[in-house]
Amino acid sequence: MNTVILNWVTFIFFGAAVFYFIHMLRGGEFWGKAATVTAFAGIAAQTVALILRWVESYHMGIGHVPLSNLYESLVFFAWTVMLLYLIMEWRIRSRSAGPFVTPFAFLLMAYASISPNISGQIQPLIPALKSNWLTSHVMTCFMGYASFAIAGGLGFMYLVKGDDGGGREGPSKSFRRFLPSRDDLDELIYQCAILGFIFLTLGIITGAVWAHYAWGRYWGWDPKETWSLITWFVYAAMLHSRYVRGWRGRRMAVMAIVGLFCVLVTYLGVNYLPGLHSYIKS
Repeated sequence: MNTVILNWVTFIFFGAAVFYFIHMLRGGEFWGKAATVTAFAGIAAQTVALILRWVESYHMGIGHVPLSNLYESLVFFAWTVMLLYLIMEWRIRSRSAGPFVTPFAFLLMAYASISPNISGQIQPLIPALKSNWLTSHVMTCFMGYASFAIAGGLGFMYLVKGDDGGGREGPSKSFRRFLPSRDDLDELIYQCAILGFIFLTLGIITGAVWAHYAWGRYWGWDPKETWSLITWFVYAAMLHSRYVRGWRGRRMAVMAIVGLFCVLVTYLGVNYLPGLHSYIKS
């Protein structure tokens, strides 16, 4: 049942992305409300499905939070992205980031649903994962990833926004009037980067403590551990450049996009390499 609901969530997120794009191109309160309502419906259904999956795992005698394999992590990643985006939409009273964020959640769900190499079955935990640290480590990491994903989407928005200066407005500029100002985008990128950096730092710390209990060492230079550290340094350099060098605008937008690339390598790329975090058998 939970996988059926999650498959439908994929289409709901696609619908939300379409509505956000229409709202960006045409304006109008109707399309904006339709986008928000659809996004809320999607995350509500996804939450129900995750709870059902959690309960079903206990009925199978292997009860654990649904965060243990690639399928579940993709679904949870999409959930965190949509959750943080909807909180941001409510807080800033603007739907302008929707067309640049909701497609990411849709692609995560689509990849989880249609990839022949990803199993949606509930699987028992390996001994090393049977720990209370699983929930805290995975949740903090994915909250960080989601914040960085939104920052990357905002960075792309900043580049699309371009120069607000004079000149005749052409077709490519027609929808940019619906985007926030460059100063607002710059501040949102900065806030998302800080939030993501805090969560990623907590994720690395909880992962190190968990590794100590599971394998007797805090750090082992596993591919995922290494790329997590690389990603941490990228965002540390981004925030350092903001504080010390006064970087703003385009530089921060580019750094947010580069950082998102590192996040995707950390999350997906290295998972197919041999290592303790490998999903190759999922």
